[in-house]
Amino acid sequence: MIRISIALAAAITIWEISAPVRAEMAIKTFPVLAGAGPHDVYPAPDGTVWFTAQSAGKLGRLDPRTGKSDLLALGPGAAPHGVIVGPDGAAWVTEGGQNAIARVDPATRGVKLFALPKERRDANLNTATFNRQGLLWFTGQSGIYGRLDPKSGTMGVFDAPRGTGPYGIAATPDGQVFFASLAGNYLGQIDLDTGAVTVLEPPVPRQGARRVWSDSRGALWITGWNSGDLFRYDSKAKNWARWHLPGDRPQPYAVYVDDTDAVWVSDWGTNAILRFDPKTEKFVSFPLPDQYASVRQLAGRKGEVWGAESGADKLFVLRTE
Repeated sequence: MIRISIALAAAITIWEISAPVRAEMAIKTFPVLAGAGPHDVYPAPDGTVWFTAQSAGKLGRLDPRTGKSDLLALGPGAAPHGVIVGPDGAAWVTEGGQNAIARVDPATRGVKLFALPKERRDANLNTATFNRQGLLWFTGQSGIYGRLDPKSGTMGVFDAPRGTGPYGIAATPDGQVFFASLAGNYLGQIDLDTGAVTVLEPPVPRQGARRVWSDSRGALWITGWNSGDLFRYDSKAKNWARWHLPGDRPQPYAVYVDDTDAVWVSDWGTNAILRFDPKTEKFVSFPLPDQYASVRQLAGRKGEVWGAESGADKLFVLRTE
């Protein structure tokens, strides 16, 4: 099912940024169970925030109004990585421990597992996204990506180009699906009909493409974990741009694009959250309150950017309005 082609950029734009502007914006933190190891977060329509307590093997839910959180069991040996909220309002979890996609009903807290085929054991499930057709697409770092039809339960799993590495995944407003390969060093565009992948090469080799998020125009923003870069791939113009993060040894991990198309990045090198304005091409730095916070994923809703300090067992919110 895999077709590999190399798409070269028609144009590459590169900016070097010397230093970020430091800004004052309150970061509010919410402690969760010690040892929970919060990994991914996702705000829910009812105002709560889902998070994967990877070290505890459970799914968490925080009520920001009270600051209280609780954990839900997903099954024996669970080790959840990613969580998103689907079109049905449920939490959808890439559950690596049971090698399954888990759906958690927000009202009943009932858990339904969609297991990967037995021949696809140890997929090391990572991240998921829904496309406009209501199909769930997901990645596995062991070298797979796949799709699930929640209505029928039908699942297809495919071998990724270059083997191990599929990590972040995102859908554009017009319904395209792209994933980033950390070990493979590319952005992959999935043919939604055939499942085939087109390999798109960022303008820096061995960059370690890790997380990806789409803006409102269908441009993909990708973090280069190894190279210290923030990349943009314009899916319509089919060209690349690159900005090197400020600092001596930047390590961009998570990326999130908010409703104003501002780009937010977690930088492990400076232990900070950076906001990048595509119009001014400037970074603004918001230092994190805890040392070695290790923010692995960002998400948000209007006026809020959420993340998890997996190194400090806390969730946090940046209020942007």
